Amino acid sequence: MSEQKQDAEKKIPTPLKYAFGGTAAVTAACVMHPLDLVKTRMQVASGGGAKSASPIELLKAAVKNDGIAGLYKGLSASVLRQSVYSTTRIGVYTSLTEYYHELYKTAPTVNATVLMAAFAGAVGAYVGTPADVGLVRMLTDARLPPADRRNYTSVFNALSRITKEEGVLALWRGAVPTVGRAIVVSIAQLASYTQFRHLAKSQLGMGDGFNLHLVASIGSGLLTATASLPVDIAKTRIQNMKMIEGKPEYRGILDVLVKISRKEGFLALWRGYTPYVLRVVPTTILIFIILEQLNTAYFKYVLGEEYKSKI
Repeated sequence: MSEQKQDAEKKIPTPLKYAFGGTAAVTAACVMHPLDLVKTRMQVASGGGAKSASPIELLKAAVKNDGIAGLYKGLSASVLRQSVYSTTRIGVYTSLTEYYHELYKTAPTVNATVLMAAFAGAVGAYVGTPADVGLVRMLTDARLPPADRRNYTSVFNALSRITKEEGVLALWRGAVPTVGRAIVVSIAQLASYTQFRHLAKSQLGMGDGFNLHLVASIGSGLLTATASLPVDIAKTRIQNMKMIEGKPEYRGILDVLVKISRKEGFLALWRGYTPYVLRVVPTTILIFIILEQLNTAYFKYVLGEEYKSKI
């Protein structure tokens, strides 16, 4: 009994699991924010026959219009979003994974991993939707004509004005595609990271450590970017849409995907793929490397033993 109690104590407390996940995600978001800005601005640009600006041109335009600070427009919203969305998503996933280990005394099956990742993503996305709406609005504001710009001064100003001007439900505009995207992202990112780790250990003979985490996160990031971009574009278009003659521009996620495919071509669903990959892959690497290092440090310096990842 005492041995079981000792084992039970040798784990990371649940609040710290959430804190570590949030810290990793916020750090990654701050580093990669300029590419997030480019990705979002490319997504809201309609085809219309005009040549789309390249990522480099968008970065130059942001600096020209607002200086270096222009590259970090909307950073406060991004930090708030990750603080809510990723803290919840990663915390729920790591808690469920650990619970599975304790319950069945084995690593989760592929099906169980997918279900846990999907649930964690859905919960995180729903509570994080208001911050996501604010983020999209702030990132795309500079592309609007001066008369149409919202000119939010901060994420809190954006959330306050959206509530006053459009009603509180507008904070959850695009919640369905946001949750849908998060489910896709979480399955592709969290679940695939777990599976890539298992493959790297069993097929490549890699042991726990930085190299294993790096290989698994690169594979996870590439899969995440490819699978989630169409849904991410749909989410961005819905959150940034305006009312046309009293009616919303889009009726839902499928309507966005169909209209983009018809008007702009099927490949437009992957518009901005290069900056998206350049953002998602490094972000995934940073999230998992930081998360695993925080977990390793806690086990080493607080619990006094070697850390064995369960995610």
